[in-house]
Amino acid sequence: MSKKLFLLDGMALVYRAHFALSKNPRFTSTGINTSAVMGFTNTLLEVLKKENPSHIAVVFDTNAPTERHIEFEAYKAQRQAMPEDLSAALPYVFKLIEGFNIPVLTSDGFEADDIIGTLAKQAEKEGYTVYCMTPDKDFAQLVSENIYVYKPSRMGNDMEIMGVKEVLAKWEIEHVHQVIDILGLWGDAVDNIPGIPGIGEKTAKSLIKTYGSMENIIANSHELKGKQRENVEAYAEQGLLSKKLATILLNAPIQFHEESFRIGPPDKEKLEPLFAELEFRTLGKRVFGEDFSVSETKGNNNGQMDLFGSPTAPQGITNISITPAQAATFVEGGKNIENTTHTYHLIDDAEKRVELVKTLAQQKAICFDTETTGIDANNAELVGLSFSFNVGEAYYVPVPENQAEAKTVVHEFANILQNPAIKKIGQNIKYDILILKWYGIEVAGDLFDTMLAHYLIDPDTRHNMDVLAENYLGYTPVSITELIGKKGKNQGTMRDVDMETVKEYAGEDADITLQLHDVFEPMLKEVNASKLIEEIENPLVYVLADMEIEGVRIDMEQLQNYSKELEIEVIRLEKAVYEKAGIKFNLASPKQLGEVLFDKLKLDEKAKKTKTGQYQTGEDVLLALAPKSDIVQDILDFRQLQKLKSTYVDALPQLVNPKTGRVHTSYNQAVAATGRLSSNNPNLQNIPIRTARGREVRKAFIPRDENHILLSADYSQIELRIIAEISEDPNMMDAFVKGLDIHTATAAKVYGIALEEVTSDQRRNAKAVNFGIIYGQSAFGLSQTLGIPRKEAAEIIENYFEQYAGIKKYMADTMNFARENGYVETIMGRRRYLRDINSANQMVRGFAERNAINAPIQGSAADMIKIAMLKIHQDIKDQKLQSKMTMQVHDELVFDVLISEKEQMKEIIKNRMQNAIKTKVPLLVEVGEGMNWLEAH
Repeated sequence: MSKKLFLLDGMALVYRAHFALSKNPRFTSTGINTSAVMGFTNTLLEVLKKENPSHIAVVFDTNAPTERHIEFEAYKAQRQAMPEDLSAALPYVFKLIEGFNIPVLTSDGFEADDIIGTLAKQAEKEGYTVYCMTPDKDFAQLVSENIYVYKPSRMGNDMEIMGVKEVLAKWEIEHVHQVIDILGLWGDAVDNIPGIPGIGEKTAKSLIKTYGSMENIIANSHELKGKQRENVEAYAEQGLLSKKLATILLNAPIQFHEESFRIGPPDKEKLEPLFAELEFRTLGKRVFGEDFSVSETKGNNNGQMDLFGSPTAPQGITNISITPAQAATFVEGGKNIENTTHTYHLIDDAEKRVELVKTLAQQKAICFDTETTGIDANNAELVGLSFSFNVGEAYYVPVPENQAEAKTVVHEFANILQNPAIKKIGQNIKYDILILKWYGIEVAGDLFDTMLAHYLIDPDTRHNMDVLAENYLGYTPVSITELIGKKGKNQGTMRDVDMETVKEYAGEDADITLQLHDVFEPMLKEVNASKLIEEIENPLVYVLADMEIEGVRIDMEQLQNYSKELEIEVIRLEKAVYEKAGIKFNLASPKQLGEVLFDKLKLDEKAKKTKTGQYQTGEDVLLALAPKSDIVQDILDFRQLQKLKSTYVDALPQLVNPKTGRVHTSYNQAVAATGRLSSNNPNLQNIPIRTARGREVRKAFIPRDENHILLSADYSQIELRIIAEISEDPNMMDAFVKGLDIHTATAAKVYGIALEEVTSDQRRNAKAVNFGIIYGQSAFGLSQTLGIPRKEAAEIIENYFEQYAGIKKYMADTMNFARENGYVETIMGRRRYLRDINSANQMVRGFAERNAINAPIQGSAADMIKIAMLKIHQDIKDQKLQSKMTMQVHDELVFDVLISEKEQMKEIIKNRMQNAIKTKVPLLVEVGEGMNWLEAH
């Protein structure tokens, strides 16, 4: 084995992991933020697998002051406080490293950089290739023939290894040690190293290129001009101190002992309970295989007990009462079908079915579930039905494979499933409702979806049944992969499983879902979400099921023609690239593309490379290069059209259901924390609208026949109208009441001019502020967006808040409410929990503050369109219309309308959308019509 040593900069990697997931943090059911531990674990596993080091260690700082602190009191003094969740996660990180049998190294009085530097140089002398794994730029000074900086992968970018050649190129220097001179001149705001005022990265590199070192710059300061000379001479001592502070020490009191650092197998006894407590199901299986189960090793770690013996409520939720019985289910752990008393009946003949129907008819509420041959409700076949109404007891009804016989069996339960007086409980119950529609059953009655219930209780975490069962009942359900195998071509279906096994699995699904209902129902009351689930989310399931089964017709000929048109354009762009490059190559090959752009055309002397030595050619790299050469714009256009062709134009026909000849998207209610719907197969929200080429895709969505037309109804500037409504700002409300163009009205207010005097640039600026302000846009952000000086941007924002004082007050009041309560609410009371709103770390707190301002606005818009959908759906039924609602995208609804019903439908749509929630600010709805979606929009 090669002698390969990895030295990990522990705190830098932990911080990086925590913030990488800050927009979508990971929490356990007991409220532990596991983002840092999960990210660090993934990084560690990636290194162990990909790099196969022979030796490894993780290095951390201690709280003891170092020589740098003693010499310069302000060193690192301005650093933001560690985020509270990260501080709480650190003990778990240490346990994790210990579980992998990796040494953790610290030394009082020395930073992790110094320890890594010392060990790297020692190990190099003993014949090791050393990788300093860190995102920290300072480590570039350590690089040598056998010492590399290893920057881990992030945000889809591959990891990066920097040796001497790469460091010299990136820093534009002749010798590696000159990195220290540049750092000393430039300073470091994060570590509070002052540097020399007025010298940034670019100037520092230029000066070192000319003079070679900081000392030489100071000695030749008379050759510098103006302010630069003044600063170098006035701050020479500060510069030299900064250089010293930036220098990594190589004399830390630590010794590289080969055997101590040798990599060994992970300690299963330490890691399994840790992974269980952190609810690392997938990671556990990566390390220990498919047999790993959270509940088997969870023990009493499943709930964090307070002084009174009750578990902590799930993340973000406060003041929830949990009964002793519920508390017991939180902490028992280790339950599964093998060790839990249950009675699951097999109802496998007509006589038993008759008896079950009689029993079900006597219930006020039943839990039911379907077992099918697949996960696409519009293509799967029913294998069986399961029912439960008493905890620990369930009934499984097998359904024959013959479709005529299957319908006969299912219809024996029609009076139960279609009875509006019997409440129906289920997990992701829309799927079951859709399946039954294909068998001629229209489920009716009040619904209770446990997935949606948990979504309202704790919107930021996962809502699938296995996770909910483990987290709230301490119970691990039978895995579907145990029955039909892992995903892939060899996976079977439920028809392949023997009846007794299916009975147990299906009965458990219904039983556990019933138990989750009993836990969630009182919790919904505690978080004031009962009305939301009863009046919006659960009834909407029926609406979405109807929309999904209806689907939408696709113009296959239009897509085929457009595909050919795009193909011609793609070939034209490809030829243009070859001509401008002077060589023919594979445009789809990042390696060949990089060689052409950077070796042949020399578009960037400092082009970055990936681990494998090829140039980076991602979209961000090409966008930065586009102004330098029109060949790059051709490449970007080529990629865009190729993606449009493959992702939408050629993919949509593949999604046409063979039974209906239509495309049936699937709507997700429990994904976006704001309350907005999302969709997949196809993802309607992602169908391009900004570019002319992208908009062409909408032409393919057409009415069912020549007797129908598409109507598209869109809320106009709904988020601005909502902010005017909830802030009650008189100036913004007045503009909407008078029907003024809000951006022109805003420009007139901000610039203090008459409406008719507003220029197009002023309106553009006002529009950017109107939309940016609710996302917490700063003066810097606005200046970047508009390409104007920061000072001008700051003045625009200041004038904006002077004219719209009500919005400023709304933002302050909302922030204060969030700080006191830990959440914000929409007009309808939908909550968004903000656990970091009081964080001492400015970056973490800032993200929560932006969500606090934005969530009530986006969430209210989501509630509004959902209410409108419910009302329109009911009107169509009540008035016995043949027209159908077929799509929901952002703030838009699309309808397939019988031409003779067009005016009636327009009236219903406008009325219901404009009056979904009673507001003082008028809501404007624009309704278009056409023979395709683009025309209608």
